[in-house]
Amino acid sequence: MADPSSPRPSSMARRVMSPCIGICMIDPKGSGLCLGCKRTVAEIGRWQTLDDPARQAVIDQLPGRKF
Repeated sequence: MADPSSPRPSSMARRVMSPCIGICMIDPKGSGLCLGCKRTVAEIGRWQTLDDPARQAVIDQLPGRKF
């Protein structure tokens, strides 16, 4: 049995999945947010490199974002 306090192997899947819903377009009115998932271009670009706590922090901010 694996030690739960040991770091997760890099090959293991992440638990916090992308909020992408396939409507990939940056708001033309200038908010800088994707119309589908409400992430910024920077957040979308670095999503693959974020660990689960960082991903969750982004997810937690999304409901309050407005166009």
